[in-house]
Amino acid sequence: MSSFIIEGGHKLSGAITPQGAKNEALQVICATLLTSEEVTIENIPEILDVQNLMQLLESIGVSIKRRAKGTYTFCAASIDKEYLASKDFVQRSARLRGSVMIAGPLLARVGSVYFPKPGGDKIGRRRVDTHIQGMMNLGAGTSYDHERRAYHLSADRLEGCYMLLDEASVTGTANILMAATLAKGRTVIYNAACEPYVQQLCRLLVGMGAKIEGIGSNLLTITGVDSLHGATHRILPDMIEVGSFIGMAALTRSTITIKDTSPANLGIIPEQFRRLGVQLQQEGDDIMVPEQESYIIESFLDGSIMTIADAPWPGLTPDLLSVMLVVATQCRGSVLIHQKMFESRLFFTDRLIDMGAQIILCDPHRAVVIGHDHKFTLRAGRMLSPDIRAGIALLLAAMSAKGTSEIGNIEQIDRGYEDIEGRLNALGASIVRKAE
Repeated sequence: MSSFIIEGGHKLSGAITPQGAKNEALQVICATLLTSEEVTIENIPEILDVQNLMQLLESIGVSIKRRAKGTYTFCAASIDKEYLASKDFVQRSARLRGSVMIAGPLLARVGSVYFPKPGGDKIGRRRVDTHIQGMMNLGAGTSYDHERRAYHLSADRLEGCYMLLDEASVTGTANILMAATLAKGRTVIYNAACEPYVQQLCRLLVGMGAKIEGIGSNLLTITGVDSLHGATHRILPDMIEVGSFIGMAALTRSTITIKDTSPANLGIIPEQFRRLGVQLQQEGDDIMVPEQESYIIESFLDGSIMTIADAPWPGLTPDLLSVMLVVATQCRGSVLIHQKMFESRLFFTDRLIDMGAQIILCDPHRAVVIGHDHKFTLRAGRMLSPDIRAGIALLLAAMSAKGTSEIGNIEQIDRGYEDIEGRLNALGASIVRKAE
């Protein structure tokens, strides 16, 4: 298990460019299974989760060629149906969270797929009911294979229908949407997720010949077609990295410019940081975060304590709450962080408390943070990264701390952030990777 050695307290400066969006990449790479023709995708982040998904696709017969850094061409002309039925495929799929979204395309394309409970972060229960119910709504037969510990879905050809999703699941919407593009007739998905990455998936599918109406809303209408063709697509910058870099600037009281952020696709993220007292200046597609002496947390108009909570788009993504919580530890004032979606994501606050942060963990979903206003510096410490987002939050905390910290299990961070130490060191950070 590798680790980061972080010497805290360094002032940062310069510009940094966010990588391509991980969550979009996982969706659009799975969409390449819907056609036998070549699909080229640009700005793919070369991170562990994406590499593992591409290796899984290669194992089932997809040809993948690296054209340049971040640019790959996929061709799923020959899918190995025999391997799709193997225990090895099921076991490899179960270890990778992004594998859930190959089920819809494979079911629509070859008529059969195993759907194991996915792995990934240990952040709480992640239901797959929406995915499976959506496939059943489209006419798939479902049985549970106890030996493989996976659901088996099958259908000669899916048929469109109306469905109201029980939750606005991003991956569930993506999975059902992809399956519906090759279904017979019209499919209507109500309470669909409408995040920018789902919108991007829709645009790729339309570029491949799909017929989709309602892009950007929670009501999607898909008219099935007999086949899809090749296309070229470019992935958006990662909004989670943009938010992480804003938080990094505030924690280290540094002036940082974040390049090529696609502000129109950041939603409420900039405003939520402003509520923590972080000033932001938009310059075209760039965001400049100026150095500040103090960051003052706002109160609500009636004077009550500020609450920052996650919500489906256009609300705040849950992936940034860990970073915002760490930022709040060095602001002036108090804030309630309410993580509604996952019951284990706030447990990393124990590490921050050990570093000297003033945090009251009310229950698995809520934490009250009393900011130090940079008058008390966090202490360095030794810790483990429990998941991708907590891992980057702990890294940022260590960068602002006094002394040298060590973070283990950084493979979790590598799953979502490409060459993070190299890019942050270029700004003036001191992070060394220590091999196991």
